Formats: sequence, C-alpha cells, structure tokens
Amino acid sequence: MSDSVLLDITDGLARITLNRPASLNAVDAEMAGRWRAVALQVAADPSVGAVLLDAAGSAFCAGGDVVHMARSGEGGAAVTKLAEVINEGIRALVASATPVVAAVEGAVAGGGLGLMLTADYVVASASARFVSKYADIGLTPDLGTSTLLARAVGERRALQLLLSDRSLDAGTALDWGLVTEVVPPEDVAARAEEVARAWLDGATAAFGQAKRLVRAGASRPFVESLADEAATIGRAFDTEVSRVRVAAFAARSRRH
Repeated sequence: MSDSVLLDITDGLARITLNRPASLNAVDAEMAGRWRAVALQVAADPSVGAVLLDAAGSAFCAGGDVVHMARSGEGGAAVTKLAEVINEGIRALVASATPVVAAVEGAVAGGGLGLMLTADYVVASASARFVSKYADIGLTPDLGTSTLLARAVGERRALQLLLSDRSLDAGTALDWGLVTEVVPPEDVAARAEEVARAWLDGATAAFGQAKRLVRAGASRPFVESLADEAATIGRAFDTEVSRVRVAAFAARSRRH
C-alpha cells in the first residue's frame, strides 16, 4: 500500500496525512490515486465523526507536482485526468456530513489551497504562507481553488491572490478568512486535534450535519436549503443524543 497519503482511524477520528515531504507534498499521479481512495473511504465510514488533515515535513502542500508533469512527457489530457482523480476525493470530503479540521504549517501553494479548503476549520502556524503561483507557470486554478477560495475570502480577494504573485502571511490569511485561527508553530498539531476532539466529545452527528448544510447551501437554491434544514432538524430531534440534550436544556431553563 502506498504511503504518499497516510490514514489512521482511531476512536472516531480519521487522521489523513499528506506524506511526500521531499516534494513539499506536491501531488503526483500515484499520490492522487491514494488521496482519492483515502478520502472516499473516510467519507463512507460511519464510525468516523471527525477528520484531521495534516502533512509531513516543512510544507502543507505545493499543489500539483509540476516537475513530474514536465518530465513525464504527457500532455494536457493527462493533467486533466490527474485533476479529476484528486477532485473525486475533494468532493467526497466537502460533501460529507463529517467535519474536517486542517493543521497547516509551512507553504500552501496552487492546488494546495484547494486541498486545504476541503477543511471546514483551518488551524495555521504563525509561519505559514499562502500563494497561488498558477499564472507564474502559465496554468489556471484547479482542485476546487477557483470556487472554494472565493467562498472563503470573497471574489475580489480571491482574484487578488490568483491574478498576482502576492504571498499571504498567516496574519493576513486570518484577516481575510482563509484560515480560522493562527497559533505558534509548536501548537498547531495539538490545537487541530483539540478542535477535532471537541466535535467528537459533543453532539458529533449534529456538527456533521451543520457542516453538510452549509457546504451544500453554497451551491443550490435557497428553497432547497430550507427544505433540507427542516428535514434534517426533524431527524436530529428524534435521536437519543438530541432527546437527552433537549431535556437537559429544558430542565436548566425551568430552574431559571
């Protein structure tokens, strides 16, 4: 089994680790297939209540492995196929009812932005840097970057990043809404796991459905979102977890 993307599932937490540190975790064809397999497995596993996405080495992800592309001798059709394979994994995680937190250190470039933005909550190191670099080599955004980046930071800021060579430091990324919080480098892993554990220790399914509703609502008519919300809260109300928590809430309210 390939070790370019590692997977560990323990006590409801799926840890997905990008693991090509010598290439700054840039994605080649083999890693793309492994990413897809891991993401599909995690999204379909009912035992998984939270996902932690991280990376080995000094960078989170440098996007596609451009060096490999250049040396392969293959044309644009192969690049499209590579992107489509990675996209299957991205779609699975984004559409799932499982919240994802990313632990981000070092550089995030090109399609690495899209992989990072599969996460619903991003904990970034104070030393992290974010850059597009697509146009520098005559290429266009992929791996969901044109859509997920605009949703995260707004269209104007997304275009600013994509149409220039600007590099964002962690503080600016936080101000823009690209990441959720910034912590010292030595605290990134622990803080990301703390976020994931909080989901698992709480009403796990409710967190997952809230994530799903927000993600789905960005790309469908409002009336469909209203109907989905109504049906989802009804199903949640009938669960044992909700019955216990609603009863406890009601009891506290009576005391006050």
